[in-house]
Amino acid sequence: MPARKEDVPSTLERSPAKVRRTYEETLDSAHEQYDSEERAHRTAWAAVKHVAEKKGDHWEPKDEYGPSDEQAARGGASARRGGGETHGGVNAGKTKQELYEDAKDAGIEGRSKMDKDELVDALERFSRRETARARR
Repeated sequence: MPARKEDVPSTLERSPAKVRRTYEETLDSAHEQYDSEERAHRTAWAAVKHVAEKKGDHWEPKDEYGPSDEQAARGGASARRGGGETHGGVNAGKTKQELYEDAKDAGIEGRSKMDKDELVDALERFSRRETARARR
């Protein structure tokens, strides 16, 4: 069953076509493969997180394909059981300098005094705020 507009989350509606297409095509394929609606959506999100990262209220394509955090790297049942950190789509695998540049673009204050984990957390909070603002 092809993905319907209501199947596409609002953060993806504000994202580039390539990111939306990744979600929609993966969701369609997952619907054919799995009986579970939840599993189909989880699979589609996993695909998005490999090709894009969360920037404020939308997703932007990554420079390099791959998992965005420790939990996404594990995948499958072990990821669902937890134990690994997830960062809401922020690419925690970036270098500190890359995260600093993202924080600068986002206008995050105090970034020069932050370590890598603090930059990831600040970018995650920024993304959540921007997403909430866009949904109003």
